[in-house]
Amino acid sequence: MSKRNEGGGLVFSTNRSYFSDLLKESLGSAETLAPEAQNLVVRRDTARRRGKVVTLIEGFEGKDNDLRALGKKIKEALGTGGSAKEGEIIIQGDLVDQVGSLLIEWGYRKTKIRR
Repeated sequence: MSKRNEGGGLVFSTNRSYFSDLLKESLGSAETLAPEAQNLVVRRDTARRRGKVVTLIEGFEGKDNDLRALGKKIKEALGTGGSAKEGEIIIQGDLVDQVGSLLIEWGYRKTKIRR
């Protein structure tokens, strides 16, 4: 038995496995795609950064740990700083060409580079 409110949201359920099944569904959908299946976009950006130039890598589909690992690998290879969160990697500086060539070298074939 389950009860729903007027908006359609679940309020109560006697099904003991409902929430564990729901959790498995939400975690299972966040599997990291293989590098050749990723559609990454590498671009230069200065918006909301007080004129400082950064390189953005957008479109990563997968777990946050894998996103942070890729960001760390890029930062170590280029010897620069940055961060990785919310599906994008931010690299300090205008390094669009270098990041694009690194990603292609590492097997990310569908990389679009916007200058």
